Amino acid sequence: MVKNHSKQVTFPTKEEILAFIGDKPGEIGTREIARAFHLKNDRRAELKRVLRELADEGRVESKRKKLHHPGALPSVTLADITGRDSDGELLATPTEWDEDAHGPVPRIRILTPRKPRPGEVAGVGDRALLRVEKTQEDEADGIRYSGRIIKIIDKAKVRTLGIFRALPGGGGRIIPVDKKQLGKELSIAPGTTKDAQDGDLVAVSVAPHSRLGLAAARVEERLGSIKSERAVSLIAIHAHDIPHVFPVAAEAEAHAAQPATLAGREDWRKIALVTIDPVDAKDHDDAVYAAPDPDPDNPGGHIVTVAIADVAHYVRPGSALDREAQKRGNSCYFPDRVVPMLPERISNDLCSLRVGENRAALAVQMIVGRDGRKRSHTFYRVLMRSAAKLNYVQAQAAIGGRTDEVTETLVDNVLKPLYAAYETLKKARDARGPLDLDLPERKILLKSDGTVDRVITPERLESHRLIEEFMILANVAAAETLEAARVPLIYRTHDEPSPEKVEALRQFMATLHISVPKGGAMRAEQFNRILAQVKGQDVEKLVNEVVLRSQSQAEYSAENYGHFGLNLRRYAHFTSPIRRYADLIVHRGLIRAQKFGSDGLPESQDTAALTEISAQISASERRAMKAERETNDRLIAHHLADRIGATFEGRISGVTRAGLFVKLDDTGADGFIPARTIGNEYFRYEEAMHAMVGNRSGETHRLGDRVTVKLVEAAPVAGALRFELLSEGSVMTGAQRGPSNRPGSRVHQEHRREKPFRGKPSPGKRRR
Repeated sequence: MVKNHSKQVTFPTKEEILAFIGDKPGEIGTREIARAFHLKNDRRAELKRVLRELADEGRVESKRKKLHHPGALPSVTLADITGRDSDGELLATPTEWDEDAHGPVPRIRILTPRKPRPGEVAGVGDRALLRVEKTQEDEADGIRYSGRIIKIIDKAKVRTLGIFRALPGGGGRIIPVDKKQLGKELSIAPGTTKDAQDGDLVAVSVAPHSRLGLAAARVEERLGSIKSERAVSLIAIHAHDIPHVFPVAAEAEAHAAQPATLAGREDWRKIALVTIDPVDAKDHDDAVYAAPDPDPDNPGGHIVTVAIADVAHYVRPGSALDREAQKRGNSCYFPDRVVPMLPERISNDLCSLRVGENRAALAVQMIVGRDGRKRSHTFYRVLMRSAAKLNYVQAQAAIGGRTDEVTETLVDNVLKPLYAAYETLKKARDARGPLDLDLPERKILLKSDGTVDRVITPERLESHRLIEEFMILANVAAAETLEAARVPLIYRTHDEPSPEKVEALRQFMATLHISVPKGGAMRAEQFNRILAQVKGQDVEKLVNEVVLRSQSQAEYSAENYGHFGLNLRRYAHFTSPIRRYADLIVHRGLIRAQKFGSDGLPESQDTAALTEISAQISASERRAMKAERETNDRLIAHHLADRIGATFEGRISGVTRAGLFVKLDDTGADGFIPARTIGNEYFRYEEAMHAMVGNRSGETHRLGDRVTVKLVEAAPVAGALRFELLSEGSVMTGAQRGPSNRPGSRVHQEHRREKPFRGKPSPGKRRR
C-alpha cells in the first residue's frame, strides 16, 4: 500500500487572492492563481466561484481573460502627458478612462531613461505609448503608476483652431471650433492676420491675458477656406491632426507600382467573383462567390469563396507607403470627402477589384455544412477578374425578381447560390447568438454646393447581411490559420461588459419591470433576451441605447480575449486592407504562414511589436470616429442655423447632471437642454433611472422619452445646438417611482402633454 504523504492545501482567503492579483495586474488569470496556491482540479471550481463573488462585489475585473483590481491600467497604455511633479518629472494620464466606473483618473510618473533613444524624449502635451507598472502609492501626490515611453504618438499641439471673421478696418475675430470654447472668441489685431480671409480656418497662438475683454491672438497658419473648399470636414481633419497629405516618397512608391502578374499565384480569372458594395463606393476590395458542395459527404453544404485585394503585394513592410499607412491607421469617411489610408493609385486603382481587369487577391475557400458551420478552409494567393460590380439594392432587387441588364445573366449562376449559402450561414449565426442591437445609422446626403440636402436612414437589406456573414466567416478563418501556424497577429477584440456596467443595467431594467439575473458575467444571448422582451414597444429604442452603453468598446489587440458582441472565440480583421492597417498586418501574417512569398510579416514584428501597433491603431480608429461624428454635427448645425425658433420632435438621447441631450427624429441632430432651463423648479439627476426629476413635483424627463423642443441657438462652426424643452415629462412621486411610470405605460402617457415655451427661469430660482 502506497502512503499519501501530500499535505492538505489550505484554500486562500479572498484577501490573499486580491493581494496576489494586485502584484501583477493584467497578467494573472484563473490558471496562474490555481498554480500559485497549489489548487488541484477538484478545487478550481471553488476558486472560480470565489472569483465570481469578487467580481460581483466589484473588487476584481476581468479584462482579456486576465484579472486585475477595478480601475487598474493595462501594461501597455496610451497616455497624454499633462504636466510635471515638484521634482520636474513628467506626469501622464490614460487617454481613455471611465470615471463613472473606476473613479478618478490615475496619474503615471514617467521614468526618464539615462540615454533616451529617438522617439523617447517627450514633453508636456505629447501623447505617448507607455509600458506601465504599478508602484507603491506616493502619499504626497497619490501617484500609483510609473511608466516608460515606448513611442511618442503625437507631439503637443501648440495652436488653437478657429474660423477667422474679418472686421472693417483690419484685424478680426476668431470663432473657436471646439464646443467647449463656445462664446470665447479671440481678438486678432491688424497686422497679425497673415492675410487670412473671412471664412478661413486658421491656427492661432493665444497671448496671456487678464479676465477682462477678449483674449488676444495672432494667426500662425492659414489652413484653408471653408467657403472655397466647401468642406466642413476640413475643421475636423485639422482639429484632430488627421494626416491628409501623403509624403512625396509615399506618392512616388504608389505611382511606381505595377499591376501584379500570375507569378506565384493561382489563376482564378474564370471564377465568377462579384463585388457588392454601397451605390457610392469608390473602391471595391472584396469579392464573393458561392456554389453547392459536390462532396457527397456534405449534402446541402456549400463552398463559400471570399477574395480580398492583395494590398500587401504593393505596400511592403518598412516602405514609405507602409510607414504612412501605419501612421494613419485607417481611412476616414466624411460626407464630403474620404481621407484614405493609402494613395488613390493603390486604393482606387491597383487594389480596386474592377470588372474585367486582372487583380491580385488573397482568397479563402470555406467548406460550409448544411447547418451553416464552417468545416474547413484554405487560403490562396490568386489573380482574379471581377465578373460584375453590384450594389446592395441592385443585388436585392435581382434576387426578388427585378433584374436589370447587369443582373439578369447573374441570377441563376451567381446570385442564387450566394443567397442559398447565406441561408445556411444564418442557421449558424442564430445558433451562435451574437449581440443583436437594432440601432439604424443615418446618412447625410449633400447638395452640389456641399450643404445638406437631406438625412436618410438606409434600409438594411438581406444583401447587407449576406456580405456581413461572408466577411465574418473569412475573418474567423484568418485568425484560426494564423493561430495554428503560430504566427503573431492583431485580433479584433471586444471585451465583456464590466461588472459595474452590468449592475447599472440591472438597476435600470428593474425600473421597466425587466429582470436581469445576478451573479457572474452576462452572455450575448442574455442581452438578446432583454432586447426581445421590448421588441415593438415604446421603450425598444431606449433599451437598445442602454444596452449599447453597457458594452465595452471593440479594439485591436495582439492578445486574444475573444469578441463578445459577435460571440466568437477568435476574430481578426482580414477583409479591408485598403482602409484598415490591422487587415494589412493579417494579410502579411497569412503570406508568411502559407509561404506565399517574401513580402509577409517580418520576424521582427513579434507579439510585443504588434501590441504597440494595436494600441496605436485603436487610438487612430477612435480619432476617426470622433472626427466623423463632429463633422456630421457641424453639417447639421449649418443646415438648421436658419430655423431658430422652429419646433421639432425627438427623443432624449442622454441625461447628465448638466442637462438633457435630445436627438431629433428627422435629421438625427443632437442638441442640448441645460438643466437650469427645465421647468420652474430644481431638477436633480437620478443616475440609476437615467433621468432628471423635479424636486417638488416629481416631474421626470428620462432617457428615451419623446419630447417636443424649440431650437434657440445654433453654432455651426462648433456643431452645437441648444434647445428649449416644450413638453412635460411623466409625474413621479417618491412612492410612485418605478415600473408603473415607465415610458410607454398608461400613467406616463397621461402626464405627457405639450405646453407653451416657458422661457428661461427667473434669477431667484434655485438652479443647477
